[in-house]
Amino acid sequence: MTTQETDKPRLLLVDDDVTFCNVLKSALEKRNYEVLVANDVKTGISFAERYLPEYAVIDLRIGHESGLELVKTLISLDDNTVCVMLTGFASIATAVEAIKLGATHYLTKPANADEIVNALHKNDGDSSVSISENPLSVKRLEWEHLQKVLMQHDGNISAAARALNMHRRTLQRKLDKKPVRE
Repeated sequence: MTTQETDKPRLLLVDDDVTFCNVLKSALEKRNYEVLVANDVKTGISFAERYLPEYAVIDLRIGHESGLELVKTLISLDDNTVCVMLTGFASIATAVEAIKLGATHYLTKPANADEIVNALHKNDGDSSVSISENPLSVKRLEWEHLQKVLMQHDGNISAAARALNMHRRTLQRKLDKKPVRE
């Protein structure tokens, strides 16, 4: 990254999937963004402190770390930073926490560059969003409950496992699985 100033809006992209970052970086640069890429939370925080991006696209799960901490840091540095949380592990609990911490949108993977750019520039909610007629499946309810308990214990898997009266490794295996699609 050069220190040269540009007129392009600066966007911080943080995801542990290097290939995904390279593809998305290229797509966003074609849409006139200056893109900074980090593949871990520590580097993401370092770039955020150094470059103060106007926009951020952050993966929820970065290795074994949570992107929620990065959202919190970005908003504390500049509450005008527009953050979009991107995840393949969507849950109601993490969506609520991301929004409470300052993210403006929460997108599930796979999301393309156009969907991400639209989310970066959509400031208002949509009251016309359709409400599902079907209740969540038992497997999805279990996933949501595990996520809720994990959030209540600040992401501490051992503490969440104790609260759930479950072995830590069992909880870890359940959390490593992708959530059931509805």
